[in-house]
Amino acid sequence: MPSPFDSIVIAGVELRNRFMRSATWDASAGDDGGVTDASVRIFETLARGGAGLIVTGYAYVSEVGKAAVGQYGIAEDRHIPGLRRLADAAHAGGARIAVQIGHGGNNQRLLGHSERVALCPSAVEDDAWPQRSFTGEEIEQTIADFAAAAERGRKAGFDAVQLHFAHGYLGSQFLSPVSNRRTDAFGGSPEKRRRFHIEVVRAVRKAAGDDFPVWAKFGLIEGEGGFPLEEGLEALKAMVAEGLSAVEISVGQGGSSVRPALPDDPESVYFRAEAAAAKKAAGIPTMLIGGIGRLETAEEIIAAGDADVISLARPLIREPGLIARWQSGDRARVKCIRCNKCLAAAFTQRVFECQQEALLRQQAAAE
Repeated sequence: MPSPFDSIVIAGVELRNRFMRSATWDASAGDDGGVTDASVRIFETLARGGAGLIVTGYAYVSEVGKAAVGQYGIAEDRHIPGLRRLADAAHAGGARIAVQIGHGGNNQRLLGHSERVALCPSAVEDDAWPQRSFTGEEIEQTIADFAAAAERGRKAGFDAVQLHFAHGYLGSQFLSPVSNRRTDAFGGSPEKRRRFHIEVVRAVRKAAGDDFPVWAKFGLIEGEGGFPLEEGLEALKAMVAEGLSAVEISVGQGGSSVRPALPDDPESVYFRAEAAAAKKAAGIPTMLIGGIGRLETAEEIIAAGDADVISLARPLIREPGLIARWQSGDRARVKCIRCNKCLAAAFTQRVFECQQEALLRQQAAAE
């Protein structure tokens, strides 16, 4: 019976165990998207903490695709040396590392620059944020930007590239009938709305080479008004046909009205059934993210074959050494309480740490 602590080979990449740090925006990059010493320390700590695989927070493929302050860039060759520092830090600690690449679409609003016009599949006329729809030529350029970014990821020494097609960023915007109201070759029917994904995977595979793993974080389903599971599975199978070799399952429009309802039970796993369906339908290794707070839960998921890799994000902000702790025999559940104050601190203070841990330190210092 497989264990989360068993090694596994995912599309030619051998992981020392089946735990991965999911892509997490850490707000540590410079204003030019460059890696900083603080960035490197984050990845050094995660690697020492025992994760088998680390995925970077998404690196923007073009300047117009940047979506948050302190975000890594992979839009120009000048970003390669810094990104190589992240890859080297992970490898030195025994972990494998993938670079997540993406485009924010109209999520550029997170930058706070209201004078900047966001590009998206279909502009929302009554939205307060300035935006406009992509031209056909701009879509083709964006596909080329993804391909060039993947090639830079390989040159920087990453073990794989992960395409960010989830959480309401550009990939989700193209796939959703809510945000994609185009009437050209990239919108309308489900087949046309998934064309962007297919062409990105095809271009990335061609640019990065047949032996460089191409993975995706994919919003497989939306809530009422969005696309159903069956349509997500068809899109996933279409990407696999173009060379996608592993997938991390998540939700599509993360912050919108069509986000699926998440369970209130703190012991519930968010997308287990969807991950199992994706693994069965697409036949590729599958990573599962969301709500996994106990080692026993991870063990049961792996043993049941519902996913191949357990993906964690917020728990590893509070406890970067969580995997090593579990492996040492301390099986206590994660300390993360899902308060999301870590995200708020990153936005307001450019600080990447658990705010519960920061509060405990302040209380201890005051005693």
